[in-house]
Amino acid sequence: MFHPVRHFITISKHRHEVIRLCFKAGIGFQGLFHDLSKYSLTEFIPGAKYYTGKESPNNGERRDIGYSLAWMHHKGRNKHHFEFWYDYEMETKKIVPMPMPDRYIKEMFCDRVAASKTYGGKEYNQSSPLLYLTQSTASQKMTEDTYRKLLFLLNMLAKKGEKETLAFMRKTKVLPISEPTQPQG
Repeated sequence: MFHPVRHFITISKHRHEVIRLCFKAGIGFQGLFHDLSKYSLTEFIPGAKYYTGKESPNNGERRDIGYSLAWMHHKGRNKHHFEFWYDYEMETKKIVPMPMPDRYIKEMFCDRVAASKTYGGKEYNQSSPLLYLTQSTASQKMTEDTYRKLLFLLNMLAKKGEKETLAFMRKTKVLPISEPTQPQG
């Protein structure tokens, strides 16, 4: 079924939450440009076609045709996705993850919190984004420092809450690196 209005509402709700979080994290101008590509026809039409409200429509597109053109379009235009930061390694000629600048790690944090809120609804709690990260294979797909910086922020969110974590992000230019740990909650 085709759900353009529901999809529009969902992506707009998510985007507005990311913008709110980015302003509180000190990267407000950057947040204003968050996920604008989702409104392009390349991403919006599959999004409306595979909309469920419970997960990313990209998963529906993958199940249907085996891959997601919408996702490939999206990750190539949005620097807050670690998948954007892949390049050839000169020595091996293999495609490998590159370090993400901290400003995009901050936006990735905001994106993950907003996505957890949007898709989790009433089930969301401040540990939700951390659990989503630690139950994924993302640690194998980012540089170790990128993963550990994101992990640091998500652990802080789980332990100290959104207000304190965003205030920390606002005043911190260089993000600290934490030891990978399992969530506490």
